[in-house]
Amino acid sequence: MKHVLDERKTLLVDGPASVCLLSGEVSVLGATLEIEENLIVREGKRLPLWVKQRATVELMLGEGACINEVDEGDVPSLWNEAATQLLSLDKPVTVMVIGKVDSGKTSFCTFLVNTAVMQNLKTAVVDADLGQSDVGPPSTVGFAFVEKTVKDLFELDAQCAVFVGSTSPSGAMSKVIDGLSCLKNRVLDAGADFLVINTDGWVEGEEASTYKLRLLEMVGCSAVVAMHQGNELTPILDSLHNVKVLDVDSPQLIEPRNREKRKLLRELSYKKYMKGAKTQSFSFSWVKVRDSLLGAGGPLHRKRLETLSNMLRTRPIYSEESVDGILAVLKRSETVTEKQLKDVEDYFRKRVKVIYEGDEAGLLVGLEDEENNFLGIGVLREVDYKRKAMKIYTPVSKKVSTLCFGQIKLNKNFKETGLSTVYSVNL
Repeated sequence: MKHVLDERKTLLVDGPASVCLLSGEVSVLGATLEIEENLIVREGKRLPLWVKQRATVELMLGEGACINEVDEGDVPSLWNEAATQLLSLDKPVTVMVIGKVDSGKTSFCTFLVNTAVMQNLKTAVVDADLGQSDVGPPSTVGFAFVEKTVKDLFELDAQCAVFVGSTSPSGAMSKVIDGLSCLKNRVLDAGADFLVINTDGWVEGEEASTYKLRLLEMVGCSAVVAMHQGNELTPILDSLHNVKVLDVDSPQLIEPRNREKRKLLRELSYKKYMKGAKTQSFSFSWVKVRDSLLGAGGPLHRKRLETLSNMLRTRPIYSEESVDGILAVLKRSETVTEKQLKDVEDYFRKRVKVIYEGDEAGLLVGLEDEENNFLGIGVLREVDYKRKAMKIYTPVSKKVSTLCFGQIKLNKNFKETGLSTVYSVNL
């Protein structure tokens, strides 16, 4: 359907939808929408179209999509003021954007990188929002150089990433901090003038505040942009010293997303980064495995295996022993009681983890090369414990040297089905 927009109006488009500009002048978060350009608005996302000159657009709305015309600008005036201040800082500039969920962090980051690009600065963005990452697959910290303006950071392909394996930083804080620090240094070493870092929405509570402060301290930045909705950032900001802080209110145009919409956006991202995937087999002897009980030890001595089998009253189809513990894999038809497990641990004087064949199916995996560079993601289909081989569904075609097991499980349609600690080193 055609829709006419008056000058200085903003059209809010909630996806799934497409917008084609037929005439006039329109921008999206600082990026110009060209005549006959087809703008895709993903399901679960809202994009604001600012009308600079009376315009006509062709709209196609999918199920659940809607539009709303408002008198406000596409970005608050404070965003322009903040961008001006940040762009005036001595180069290279590193800006970290913090705020709670649905505070407008991603929209501001998009606007900020567009503003920097239009000033011909070598611009990059690092996305450290594990659960709603637009640059890189979910559960990763990814980065990309931005060579032209974008309406949605999802348009960018991650040039490198660090696999964390979780959609929440809680329980993976060190991985996120180390990964973000590594990517920041890599970007600056490549000559970036302006780096924008997007972060997750975990800011409330003592643990979250401690994490954000540690992140800011370890990563280091020229300035912090605080996206306020209330006083939720006060404990963090009151503890910051020797860094420029810009307070920016969250825009009123933000549409809160529920848990299902967030999962849907992750599903779309999994599909993007799994395009062209096929099932590949990896022998235990070909690859290293990181942060996993599987592959961390060696086979049990014959007598110790016999003792373990007798105490469990079944022979494991696969077992390993390391300094820290024992991993035993049983057939699905077998069962082990808590008392049996405790007796085994008391006898061997170490922790014992029992899992069942097939528990690993659907586990998200990160793949790296021999220099620990991220190659892509995959889904563990099955482990052939007898042949000591793993079948992984992945688009990665380069030589893989290391596998990193995450905690997320996906079905064949890339929908999240839950979390799993099947190979977790935390026995």
